[in-house]
Amino acid sequence: MTQPDASADTALRGLNQLPDEELDSVLAEVCSSPAWTALVRATRPWADAGALHAANLAAMRRLGPDDLADAMAGHARIGAPRDGDAASRREQAGVHGADAALLAELRVANARYEEAFGHVFLICATGRTAASMLAALRERQGNDPAAEREIVRGELRKINDIRLDRLLQAN
Repeated sequence: MTQPDASADTALRGLNQLPDEELDSVLAEVCSSPAWTALVRATRPWADAGALHAANLAAMRRLGPDDLADAMAGHARIGAPRDGDAASRREQAGVHGADAALLAELRVANARYEEAFGHVFLICATGRTAASMLAALRERQGNDPAAEREIVRGELRKINDIRLDRLLQAN
């Protein structure tokens, strides 16, 4: 049996003790949907990281289309991490060093996807190569909007879980 991570426990205690406004600011760095932030905050106090992840899952399930749009607005286009956005650069590390032709294909596929669905292509990019993200983008292009919205919901949940873990390790 492994010992609980003391730094994560300390970070979790700190999050549990933050005033609502400060916690909202911290959670907004994880997910840009104000509805998600409010739903997750409302589940405090969290006993452990698992409880925080369960709050993320429950909140993601409750987000409506406008809330999902708010959450997606916080994400950079795949293949184009935002300048000064450490999270998007770290999460899209798989595009660093990709050849120019592959990045050009990614830009074209992104534009087609955005035209079809009205929002950025969202995928949990952590650990994925540019080629695998392009393949997923092309595969998902054929989805109907309702199916794609649910895939996006799942990808957002995964991204949020990774960001929550980093938050617990960073403090």
